[in-house]
Amino acid sequence: MRTTDLEAVAARLDEAARHARPIAGGSTGLTGTGEAYAVQEALVARMTARGDRITGFKLGFTSLAKMRQMGVSDLIHGRITDRMRIADGGRYDLGGLIHPRVEPEIAFLLGDTLRPGGDPAAAVAAVAPALEVIDSRYDGFVFSLPEVIADNTSAAGYAVGPWSAPGDLAGLGVLLELDGRLAQAGSTSAILGHPLRALAAAARLAGELPAGTVILAGAATAAVPLPPGTHVRATVATLGSVQFGTEEEPSGEPGPRRADRTREESA
Repeated sequence: MRTTDLEAVAARLDEAARHARPIAGGSTGLTGTGEAYAVQEALVARMTARGDRITGFKLGFTSLAKMRQMGVSDLIHGRITDRMRIADGGRYDLGGLIHPRVEPEIAFLLGDTLRPGGDPAAAVAAVAPALEVIDSRYDGFVFSLPEVIADNTSAAGYAVGPWSAPGDLAGLGVLLELDGRLAQAGSTSAILGHPLRALAAAARLAGELPAGTVILAGAATAAVPLPPGTHVRATVATLGSVQFGTEEEPSGEPGPRRADRTREESA
């Protein structure tokens, strides 16, 4: 596709997100991951031009549960920004979102630059339980692999729990609760077998990630719908919990810009 066509796809996705009007999957004409990431770059550029600040990097389809749920098998990546940040224990307005879902994750905070082939464990300053809100801009969450890449991997919001010193992350139990009821249970082993492998993949995909970057390593369970008026909590064994509540009456304005959020001070 020509550059002008790729910019047009980015504009369509941007408008879909800003006005909560999904577009049809299969309508973009994207056929390869190269042009899909070019669209993602143009889309993120539109966000930063409006004042968003990139705070981190996220991975998608790192768990078998998520791959089965979304019908894809390739590892993908996107960007998160300060306006997507939700305060742990805060309130989150779903207004402006199309069909949000939530999933539990592991978050890493880099203390040193992470380069391809480097030791991911040596670059980590801290680790935390996390929640990610995803909201595909395609109708019915139906899309091709290039289309979800172009859509910045459905990124909409994220919350990070208390940071702690890195420890053994192998095989930790992960629980996702909605209103105190268990919605999903899984293990950190679902994240590429071990979350540190997600870090290595992030460096390979990004080329280089600077100190201060927050990395969402990918979902440990399948995502679940996130309705208004819901309290959601993720708990990771030895790491603790992260939680937030959704407003009962969405404002109709873009959700991430209406979140009770704090900036990631180290990002």
